[in-house]
Amino acid sequence: MPTINSTTLITQSLELSPLPLHRPLLMIGHGTKDNDGRQSLLDFAAAYQALDTSRPVLPCFLELTGPTIQEGVDRCVEEGYTEISVLPILLFAARHNKFDVTNELDRARARHPQLKFYYGRHFGITPGILDLWRSRLAELDQPQWNRSDTVLLFVGRGSSDPDANGDVYKLARIVWEGSGYQTVETCFIGITHPRLEEGFRRARLYQPKRIIVLPYFLFTGVLVKKIFEITAQQQEQYPDISMTCLPEMGIHPQLLSVLREREIETQLGQVQMNCEMCKFRLAAVGNGNGHTHDHHHHHHDHSHDHSHAAADPYANLERYHEKIWQAP
Repeated sequence: MPTINSTTLITQSLELSPLPLHRPLLMIGHGTKDNDGRQSLLDFAAAYQALDTSRPVLPCFLELTGPTIQEGVDRCVEEGYTEISVLPILLFAARHNKFDVTNELDRARARHPQLKFYYGRHFGITPGILDLWRSRLAELDQPQWNRSDTVLLFVGRGSSDPDANGDVYKLARIVWEGSGYQTVETCFIGITHPRLEEGFRRARLYQPKRIIVLPYFLFTGVLVKKIFEITAQQQEQYPDISMTCLPEMGIHPQLLSVLREREIETQLGQVQMNCEMCKFRLAAVGNGNGHTHDHHHHHHDHSHDHSHAAADPYANLERYHEKIWQAP
């Protein structure tokens, strides 16, 4: 958890474009059972609020913890607002972004018909995030390690949306381009394949002297902690290779800058999502529904079990391939 001093330093060093409107901002995190992870989103929202107190910034969560989206909306209503900017604090556009958040906003609109929501874009692949990773990697440069003897191991969350999984590969590739590292391997901690252990196996095939693990996560939580544990186990098994695991992105000035871009986009009505490869749109077109696909109005129930004790429905690779393009 950042100290007040570190948050103040971040906020003082940032010069952000002014907001066109004083519309409240609902920041929606995924939600986690991990207290550190939950607190990270709340701290991120507090740091962002401290940069500009001209409008309220309200953090809430999609699932697993509170405050809920409905509670966040109710607070805006209590304060007399009728127009609300909503930003998903998510890295990629997968089902949560396309369906689950919009379902919650539809529910809120049913309870408060006077409300107007302006739903913004996820973080996505953007220059500020590339700069963040490049600066992180530059800090790890040491005379005894050549980048040409180092393999990057990029670890995504993993999603049941092929489009989002493809974006993880794209981002990993762009980080690697021009970097001088031997290569980059991409893997995932859950749902999709290859999983992290397989990622390490592939990274070792290059016989590197060093492996740097990049957990592509905004905040800490159960999965980030698991990535650190598995890296430590791998280091023990293969002591000849130096292994370093970078932390999650956290409250970074670059992320706060990207968030400001997203908020301004939302206020100006300039939100653009690329839906061409979205499996939900493809399913809609395939069903003869033409182009009725709209990421703002979906009424689907996507209750799903996040308990880690539950059997992994995607563990078997053959079955994974059979079901991954199904929607939902």
